[in-house]
Amino acid sequence: MNRRCRSLLYALVFVIISIFPTLANAQTELDSQEKQFSYALGIQFGMQIVSQLQSSDLPLSSEALALGISDILNQNELKLTDDQIQQVMTAVQQEVQDRDAAMREAVAQQGDDFRANYANEDGVESTASGILYKVITAGDGATPTLDSTVTVHYRGTLVDGSEFDSSYRRNEPTSFPLGSIIPGWQEVLQIMKVGSKWEVVIPPQLAYGENGAPPAIPPNATLVFEIELLEIQ
Repeated sequence: MNRRCRSLLYALVFVIISIFPTLANAQTELDSQEKQFSYALGIQFGMQIVSQLQSSDLPLSSEALALGISDILNQNELKLTDDQIQQVMTAVQQEVQDRDAAMREAVAQQGDDFRANYANEDGVESTASGILYKVITAGDGATPTLDSTVTVHYRGTLVDGSEFDSSYRRNEPTSFPLGSIIPGWQEVLQIMKVGSKWEVVIPPQLAYGENGAPPAIPPNATLVFEIELLEIQ
């Protein structure tokens, strides 16, 4: 079964359960391997359905979907022709693509505006690639190279201030090879010294770009980091 078929099956199971709650709430005794297997399969379907619905945000009418299932199962005459089915599928797909494109453009513009304003703040410096930064604490230790492994404390937010990651929140610094992280971090850490603490604004092309890092980081997102370089290993 391919991915599209599985997705449709999961959606159908979800709708059937949502429309006929008495089925989901029935007191079924799991007294055979067949029933236990069916129940386990239902749990797996449910978990995947929740995940898919959170990411797809497709427009659905549960009543109309149930009617389509019923017509197929009961071999009723279908209320849409093959051409009509293809047309509506294509139209919805285009709407989703247009919505995603508008979202990407809005996030990119929000980041452009943020960086333009941030660049005018006191104490802000920039690199040739477009990274902006403020020195909070100036360190006097060594500077890492791309081959170094570093230990840092950091906090990452979107331009609206929403936090997507923080070693401070975990109360534990993190270590990683410098060459394994996003280009913006690679560049800025190579001009920091141990003991430094900077606020850094990284444009999307030096962060996660057009793909983002779902679900926390959307496509085309400008990222704001507080980075404290603790150690070079």
